[in-house]
Amino acid sequence: MLTEFNLFGVFMAPIVVYALAALPITMCVRFVLWWSGLLGWFWHIALFEVSLYVCILCLLILYV
Repeated sequence: MLTEFNLFGVFMAPIVVYALAALPITMCVRFVLWWSGLLGWFWHIALFEVSLYVCILCLLILYV
């Protein structure tokens, strides 16, 4: 069950914590894709990066 997080007296929705946790994961995956040269295969790189972030965020919400 998802509960609210208390951050110095401010209650935050769990999606905020998941969204913040998804950022470094997305950056690491993006770096690996850039380093291996696979990022150049995509036509619209910015759209791919946003969709990658959304996919990682959804996976965190489902499995964490």
